[in-house]
Amino acid sequence: MPSTKTPKSSRIPKVPFWAQILAGLALGVLLGWIAKSNDLGWLTSTLQHIGDLFVQLLKLAVAPLVFFAILVSITNLRQVNNAARLATRTLLWFMATSLIAVAIGLAIGLLTHPGAGTGLTPKDGKLPEHAGSWIDFLTGIVPTDVITPFTELNVLQIVFMAAVAGIAALQLGEKAEPVLKLSRSVLELLQKALWWVIRLAPIGTVGLIGNAIATYGWNLIGKYATFTVDIYVGCAIVLFGVYPLLLATVAKANPLQFFRGAWPAIQLAFVSRSSVGTMPVTQQVTERLGVPREYASFAVPFGSTTKMDGCASIYPAIAAIFIAQIFDVHLAVGDYVLIAFVSVIGSAATAGLTGATVMLTLTLSTLGLPLEGVGLLMAIDPILDMMRTATNVAGQSVIPILVSAKEKILDREAYNSAKSISPTAATVTDTEQKAAVPAAA
Repeated sequence: MPSTKTPKSSRIPKVPFWAQILAGLALGVLLGWIAKSNDLGWLTSTLQHIGDLFVQLLKLAVAPLVFFAILVSITNLRQVNNAARLATRTLLWFMATSLIAVAIGLAIGLLTHPGAGTGLTPKDGKLPEHAGSWIDFLTGIVPTDVITPFTELNVLQIVFMAAVAGIAALQLGEKAEPVLKLSRSVLELLQKALWWVIRLAPIGTVGLIGNAIATYGWNLIGKYATFTVDIYVGCAIVLFGVYPLLLATVAKANPLQFFRGAWPAIQLAFVSRSSVGTMPVTQQVTERLGVPREYASFAVPFGSTTKMDGCASIYPAIAAIFIAQIFDVHLAVGDYVLIAFVSVIGSAATAGLTGATVMLTLTLSTLGLPLEGVGLLMAIDPILDMMRTATNVAGQSVIPILVSAKEKILDREAYNSAKSISPTAATVTDTEQKAAVPAAA
């Protein structure tokens, strides 16, 4: 009699996305070390090309993604009860957590003296290619034409144009619906294409981490040991201390559950070093953590271009102290207040892209510190930017949860049951069936 047992599947089990990223990190470190130790130029070049191609693919979608995400998110607010109050609370929480982050950065810098004993001198610094100032920041918001911001990837100007278009669409009402329908379709198309790029993140990780190790090596990192540790410790305090505390006390939510649900976005941000490039994942994990889609589609894109606790708060605070010590410049209490002010008000200057050079030059120019100090930090920047961006993205998800909880629109059941997602399984529209935002109590 023939057997009725179903044959076991020979399919290879899927490796979780987080495990793929960790494997990419380990392989990247190994290959980078081999390339550095054996002076293998071809291997270093290969790693660089792999990493550059991954970042280039992410950046390819940045300009249109930001424009349509901001435009659609603003118009989505009309579906939300108390939209103005939600937007105001979101902005206030952005500013409050930025202030906390910059205070932590200043405290760490003052305690550890990161510029002491490095062996670096003012001669080691060089002027940055692009410097930021308040005049440049204010005048640079408004573009001279509608094409240049997209070709030169000026995210701040793209945000400005998208905001104007979104507000105009709200004023037009039904007349703007054909344009909004097209915008939603284009946004979903861009997000779908970006998901394909995100699936390549494990390979991109190998190139990015490997090239960093092969190019800079451990010796260079040694010169900046205290500064590097300061940045990582500061970001870790915010990421694993401040955010969980706020979730537990303000949102009355389990912090561990947040990390379980948001980890894919945090992990991808660490690798890609781009808040905007991580935006689709950030929005999806935020929705899965119970934030209504109509509100998340506003808060996350808005945060991806303005909410930068790592790049715009912790980093410039510690970097300013580091540079002041190298150039033997005394900082007074008023200077520390200025650092806090720049961090809270000027964080939009970072605009969600890799690196925080513009924000740092804005801080230094405000304090009157030598801009040559930026050159001292350029070599180590890729190593620092990974942790900074991971902190940024975590904050971009935490704040919508806090606001939703206070407004009593957070889906507690969804939050408590959220699990890690994988780009291989996720789709752009998998949250389309979520219920509309309930009335705020």
